[in-house]
Amino acid sequence: MPPAIETVDLVKEYGELRALQGLSLTVEEGEFFGLLGPNGAGKTTFINTLVGLVRKSGGDARVFGYDVEDDYRQARDAIGLAPQEFNVDRFFPIKEVLQHKAGYHGLPEDEAAERADEVLKRVGIYDKRDERFDWLSGGMKRRLLLARALVTDPDLLILDEPTAGVDVQLRHDLWELVTELNEEGTTVLLTTHYIEEAERLCDRVAIMNEGRKVTVATPDELKTRGTDTISVRLESPPATAPVLDGYAHEVSLSGETLEVRVDDGGSTAPQLLNDLEAMGHEIGDLEISRTSLEEIFVDLTRSEDRTVTRSSASSADDDSSSDRELEQEGVA
Repeated sequence: MPPAIETVDLVKEYGELRALQGLSLTVEEGEFFGLLGPNGAGKTTFINTLVGLVRKSGGDARVFGYDVEDDYRQARDAIGLAPQEFNVDRFFPIKEVLQHKAGYHGLPEDEAAERADEVLKRVGIYDKRDERFDWLSGGMKRRLLLARALVTDPDLLILDEPTAGVDVQLRHDLWELVTELNEEGTTVLLTTHYIEEAERLCDRVAIMNEGRKVTVATPDELKTRGTDTISVRLESPPATAPVLDGYAHEVSLSGETLEVRVDDGGSTAPQLLNDLEAMGHEIGDLEISRTSLEEIFVDLTRSEDRTVTRSSASSADDDSSSDRELEQEGVA
């Protein structure tokens, strides 16, 4: 079986702005895959390329082996997309919105109505089926976008910032629902600004910056790229920080607290204690803290010069550019 998503040297240009710069990425069937990156990293452009809202400037992109342009219909039928923006027809009851969506993908009328009922029940807004979109609360609107993505029973579910701006309870409800879908075999591609979300849900995470792939790894693997800090409270602190050679990246002393930055706090702590005791220091307390995934993300995406993808005359980021193209082309 081919990968759920496979791109090779994918390029998208908006005039002088190069939103995707030779992006090569593979998402295996059945994965829960996270896409992280700052605003303007190219995440939405990447998604819009997969679903046919943006035409690539170069490279290849396939969904379950189908070229996203040459085999557009097959590729698009495999995808359910819940976008960031509320792009829903406001003049129809929401059940009809879902039936229309299913009809676009070739489902017969009876089956479309049945699928609409099923997904509305699954996302928890079946009792609102006869209401119009504008009458829904913000949280219900988010649930409807997910229902619309699911009405065609897609093999690949793409969630573009699905929990942006929602309350904590709804966020956890959505986490539970998409986890169930993934366990049932649906491949999930998630873009998010919430590091906790990616850490909790994703099998692997790709970090993007300025249209490029920075790295792909599991959340646990990413954490190993950071360092741990061992904080030691000394009963009679010295005037200056002790010298610790061989394993300490950085040593600092503030009052009676000694902080030592190391690669692996758990395995290094015994050696540190032995060294401090050999120097005559009395240990009062010890605590180990790990670098968070958020800190690693910030470090990997930090860039002093962002002119690589932008001319000095252009201030628009790639996401807003792709949103304009989305508005022009519409959503099927």
